Amino acid sequence: MEDQSRGMMHPTSQTGMLMPQHYGMGGGSVDPGQGTTTPDNEGRKQDINTILEQIMNITDQSLDEAQARKHTLNCHRMKPALFSVLCEIKEKTVLSLRNTQEEEPPDPQLMRLDNMLIAEGVAGPEKGGGAGAAANASAAAGAGDNAIEHSDYRAKLGQIRQIYHQELEKYEQACNEFTTHVMNLLREQSRTRPITPKEIERMVQIIHKKFSSIQMQLKQSTCEAVMILRSRFLDARKRRRNFSKQAVELLNDYFYTHLANPYPSEEAKEELARVCDITVQQVCSRGPAAPVGGAELYK
Repeated sequence: MEDQSRGMMHPTSQTGMLMPQHYGMGGGSVDPGQGTTTPDNEGRKQDINTILEQIMNITDQSLDEAQARKHTLNCHRMKPALFSVLCEIKEKTVLSLRNTQEEEPPDPQLMRLDNMLIAEGVAGPEKGGGAGAAANASAAAGAGDNAIEHSDYRAKLGQIRQIYHQELEKYEQACNEFTTHVMNLLREQSRTRPITPKEIERMVQIIHKKFSSIQMQLKQSTCEAVMILRSRFLDARKRRRNFSKQAVELLNDYFYTHLANPYPSEEAKEELARVCDITVQQVCSRGPAAPVGGAELYK
């Protein structure tokens, strides 16, 4: 009888299957004073190690093997019980999503970049448009002898605009493809473990936030390219005569050190006016932090 009872308590020794053993059911125990390991605990360690080894080997399986195992799991009669247990565990351990569903305010830096791209004709309602804005901007800077330079400016600006929209399209495509892949993966996993639609929506928000850094880098580099182009081709000399040589140098130094944020704050305008010995209105007439000569574009 004793041998039979031991056999019932250790089903793994007879069937070779990995079945959980409950604490207190085995014949052995751990002596708190000695800290020795009994056969029951040793068997549990072996079972856990075997399970961990099987989990680690999942990545080495072929696609067919993985699909077969997934089909076996979905058809297993104990799958509803497993799902129920996972739901209970999640209810006890999952963090509340109530405070994470609040919409985050728009990034002010991204808004400034968008405003500048629209003002320069690079971005706007018409994708790839802005040629009229560029033409008006060039015409405002002068005419006659500078016509060739202005034509070259429009051509260069068109190249920047084309590259910007090409890269923006690639960004949007990559973001949509990755988001779709993650959503499909989570929906597939929701058949085995509890995943709510709100959690999927939250994951999509996280993905978009990660991708937004790429979008900001693209827009910032485009703005820098436009401002450098402006400094080269739209240097109206009549504006130079309104400022001293020292003021021109200080204003241009400020421009080249603030390419990422070309719109000076009110405090920066006052400081520029003080060090350049000009009025705040003269600083404002230049619009964003453009080199002297490009102010007419923003009048």
